[in-house]
Amino acid sequence: MLSSLMSSSSCFPRLRLSSPRGRATATLLTAALLLWGCNDSESGAPGPAGMQMPPAEVLVEVVTPRHLVVKTTLPGRVQALRTAEVRARVEGIIQERRFTEGTEVDSGELLFQIDPSTLQADLDAAEARLARAKADLTQATLKQKRFANLLKRKAVSQQDYDEAFALAKQAEADVAAAQAAVARSRIDLEYASVRAPITGRIGRALVSEGALVGNSGATHLATIEQLDPIYVNFTQSSSELLRLRRGSEGQDLSVEDPHVTVLLEDGSEYPHGGKLLFSEMTVDPGTGEILLRAQLPNPERLLLPGMFVRVSLDQAEYKQALTISQRALIRTAQGDMVMSVLPDGKVVPLPVKTDRAQGDRWIIKSGLQGGEQVIIEGLQKARPGATVKAVVAESTSTDNSSSDGAPDRTPDRTPEMAASTDGVK
Repeated sequence: MLSSLMSSSSCFPRLRLSSPRGRATATLLTAALLLWGCNDSESGAPGPAGMQMPPAEVLVEVVTPRHLVVKTTLPGRVQALRTAEVRARVEGIIQERRFTEGTEVDSGELLFQIDPSTLQADLDAAEARLARAKADLTQATLKQKRFANLLKRKAVSQQDYDEAFALAKQAEADVAAAQAAVARSRIDLEYASVRAPITGRIGRALVSEGALVGNSGATHLATIEQLDPIYVNFTQSSSELLRLRRGSEGQDLSVEDPHVTVLLEDGSEYPHGGKLLFSEMTVDPGTGEILLRAQLPNPERLLLPGMFVRVSLDQAEYKQALTISQRALIRTAQGDMVMSVLPDGKVVPLPVKTDRAQGDRWIIKSGLQGGEQVIIEGLQKARPGATVKAVVAESTSTDNSSSDGAPDRTPDRTPEMAASTDGVK
């Protein structure tokens, strides 16, 4: 009788009754069983002197539809809005550097001064050639007019007039060429004053005063980067994007003007939000990733080109999302489930399907309607059919700003859960 009693009890482990120690232990356990009852975790179990044990307390949360924004966090890199290389466009000696390295410069501001003496001489020569061309044009024009009058009186031949006419046209072309040469010389002279092509922060000077520049090409003098606003480039795997879109089927989702938040290298949040500019429609065959770009204001110049950051991006919005705590989800061989407490205190298992993790919570795809009380603490006391006392948790809110990722931990099945849920499908 002792052996059958011990083997049928779910509260005691199997004992080897063949040893004296095992027989003594079994005797003590049998006495305790007769006095206090076999299963003190089941409500309604008889207590001392025939008293009923109170129902076990469990902590529950009420499943409530809520607005939820799904975010994902991706590594990114900062890039300047515009980058301009300041180069020498004419040959000469650097006479002066007019800026302080690492400061902000305005478009059109003088940066370097190249010795203009040679260029000024070239301009003077071009202007002299223009004056000579104009004199030649005047002479050719007068000769053409004189030959035209003589032709009317048959004093010159038609050939002589045609030659005079051609010389006048040639003189006009010479004047035009000389004017173009003057204009080019003036431009070259202006290029001797190297000015900022854009507004932004200028880096270090790559040449010093006295250096010869432009003799073998456009010498790189400095670089200017526009830092406000600024770009952040990041990538997302095509498989992750596909999982997000497939997981969103059948949900009340909308994505309009997705908000971008940047986390700096020290873990702090960048104080200005940004917006997503574009998402490339092609996948890089080498990496399987899609390039994304966001634009953010950068008035304090906290973001600098080349910095590595983390980008939190809104990717989906649930108007009426049902979420549960990670602690409420139970994984079994038959699938995921939660333990729900009915109004009368009875515990019932409910099979569920999850969509994705959001922070420390699961988004439920199916299995819950809203209003259920799901157990988040005390699952080891909550066998299906048992009566428990439900205590509603103070707060069951989720952090909508959490990044999309796998949950930290899903409750494992205790031996009691395994015995109680193996038959639930």
